[in-house]
Amino acid sequence: MTAINIQNFHKFYGSLEAARGITFSVQKGEIFGVIGPDGAGKTTLLRAICTLLLPDQGSITINGLDVTKSVGEVRKILGYMPQRFSLYPDLTVHQNLQFFADLFEVPLKEKNERLQQLYRFSKLEPFKNRKAANLSGGMKQKLALSCALIHRPEILVLDEPTTGVDPLSRQEFWEILHTIQKEGTTILISTAYMDEAEQCDRVVLFFRGRTVGLDTLENLKKKYPYRLYWLKAKNLRKLLDFFQTLENVRAIQLSGDTLHVGFDTVPAAGDWQAWIKATAGNLEEWESRPPSIEDVFLDLMRRPQ
Repeated sequence: MTAINIQNFHKFYGSLEAARGITFSVQKGEIFGVIGPDGAGKTTLLRAICTLLLPDQGSITINGLDVTKSVGEVRKILGYMPQRFSLYPDLTVHQNLQFFADLFEVPLKEKNERLQQLYRFSKLEPFKNRKAANLSGGMKQKLALSCALIHRPEILVLDEPTTGVDPLSRQEFWEILHTIQKEGTTILISTAYMDEAEQCDRVVLFFRGRTVGLDTLENLKKKYPYRLYWLKAKNLRKLLDFFQTLENVRAIQLSGDTLHVGFDTVPAAGDWQAWIKATAGNLEEWESRPPSIEDVFLDLMRRPQ
């Protein structure tokens, strides 16, 4: 069943079109990732889903409810964690949780049970008397998530929740999300971290206000059209300049200490030896690899729409 349905969503800020005809749906019970760089339009979309922005064109429904006509009903269904930390820094962890429980009218008989459950999976109970302002970045994100979950929302919307969080806290955060998913919650999460696509059941790839890819990560990688090789060299920049001159090269990018090169056809053994000679030994190693999500995204981003 469909939890979120977005059809031809457009949003303008003056002459800037931040969202350009976005269409996709999120199924109940899945973790769905909105993946893209800063400025791609992710936050605009999520704010519209959460009834904080009106679509200029198109429609958004949550469990069949129109976000422009059923604001109150939609907000009861959703839990929302915005991009910036938005809790009360002068209140303690426990006071923040109590405040949001009261705000969402959590019945008293359920409140304590829910608080204990949230403390267990967030591991925040030892810090419940610490002010939110004095928490680490990872703890702040766990507290914000707990406050968004206090009323047991059917759908959880998270806007770049792991930005600026250390790797260990990111891992713990995703473990929490997978636990929540097993309890039946639908999760829509945006992120600029491409590797976090691995954590999602399906993803939509965003670039400049439009979608450039939509599928499972496995299927997106299968559709990558080139034979990809990872190359190492004494000087990667010079190697990049060389391979950009070859007719058989269709995709090329620097990635850490390797150069990713996509060819139309599989290079022959003699080609590699010729390239070693042509680069005066600069080309040192090469290995055939499956595409990463970055390779897929960059290829889709470059295609005409």
